[in-house]
Amino acid sequence: MVEDNQPNRELLCDWLESQGFEAVYAANLEQSYAAVETDLAHAVLLDVQLGREDGLSLARWIRNRKGMYIPVIAVTAHAMDADHQRVIQAGCDACLSKPVDFKALREQLELWLNHPATSRAVHK
Repeated sequence: MVEDNQPNRELLCDWLESQGFEAVYAANLEQSYAAVETDLAHAVLLDVQLGREDGLSLARWIRNRKGMYIPVIAVTAHAMDADHQRVIQAGCDACLSKPVDFKALREQLELWLNHPATSRAVHK
């Protein structure tokens, strides 16, 4: 999970762990690149706006890596249709608005973690 806001990060981590997921977090882009490189992430929850940093650059970076498929689910306060379209065009698989609807998040995680491309993922 990439989230710069500590209360949001704690809420999402606590929820993920209560659902049986192991949560690893990064608070900024630099940490997120390192986390994706070193941890065998099964999915990334991505805050689109990380302070002054554009979280979507991580999605583009993941999509440009050969041999790696990791589902990226954007979580954003920007709820307009155009914002969601921009998120998908950047390489995210799904986009959820804040405040997070945990039922919808669970559905997206189940969908993408069981997606055929995910099972064929090759991690470097």
